Amino acid sequence: MVEVIYHSIVRKVRQGHRNAVVGIALDIMRSLVMVMAFLFMFLVLGLRSSPIRGDFLLFIMTGIFVYMTHIKALTAVAGADGPASPMMKHAPMNTFVAIISSAVSALYTQIFALGTLLLFYHILVTPISIYEPANALLMLLLAWFSGLAVGTVFLALTPWIPDFAGLLRTFYVRINMIASGKMFVVNTLPATMIALFDWNPLFHIIDQLRGFVFLHYNPFVTSVTYPIYVSLVVLMIGMLGEFFTRRSMSLSWTAGR
Repeated sequence: MVEVIYHSIVRKVRQGHRNAVVGIALDIMRSLVMVMAFLFMFLVLGLRSSPIRGDFLLFIMTGIFVYMTHIKALTAVAGADGPASPMMKHAPMNTFVAIISSAVSALYTQIFALGTLLLFYHILVTPISIYEPANALLMLLLAWFSGLAVGTVFLALTPWIPDFAGLLRTFYVRINMIASGKMFVVNTLPATMIALFDWNPLFHIIDQLRGFVFLHYNPFVTSVTYPIYVSLVVLMIGMLGEFFTRRSMSLSWTAGR
C-alpha cells in the first residue's frame, strides 16, 4: 500500500509538467508571484512596515502560504480520482490511495516552494528568525489537514451535483481570500470584525502561526484546538459521504452528459 501511495504521489507531482523539476519550479514561481502581488498591494495601501514587530515580507508569507497550502490541498483532494476513474481498474488502487496521494503531493510542492523562497530570502536579502519553527510547521500541517478534510466533502459531493459543487468550491476559495484573515492582525481587529471571521478554522490557524513565527506577537483571540476539532468533524463527514458515493456511483451516471 505504501509503495502504491508513493508512486501515486510521484504521478500527481509530475502531472503539471513532464519534467518534475520544471513542474516544481513553476509552483515556486506561482508562489513568488502571489507574494509579490500582495507586497505591492500593501505598499500601495501605505503599509511599508509589518503590523507586527518583525520582518514585513515574513508577515505576508505567513498568511499567503498557509492559505495556499489549505487551498491546494482542498483542490487536489476534490479533484482526486473517483470510484469510476480508469485508475481504479488497477487492483491495488483505491479511492483512499487517490485521496492521500493527491493531498501529500500538494503538501510536498508547497513545503518545497516555501523552503526555497525562505532560503533565498534569508541568503540574498536579509537574515530571518522564526521564534518557534517546529510549532510553526505544525500550524502549516494543520492548514493542510483542514484543506484535506474540506476537499473530501467536495469529492463526495461532486458526483451528485457536479456543477453546483464546482460553484460552491470556487465560492469557498474566493471567500477565504478575505475570511482567512491573512491580511489582518487579529489582535488589532474590533470585536465586530472578529465575529465575522471567527467561524473559519483558517482564520485561527494563520493567527496562531504568526504567534509562533514572531517573538513579540501573542494571539489571545484565536485557538489551536478549534481548527483541529472542526477539521476532524469535517473529515468524518467527508469520508462517510465518500463511502456512500463510492457504493452508489457508476459509469452510467455521466453517460448522457
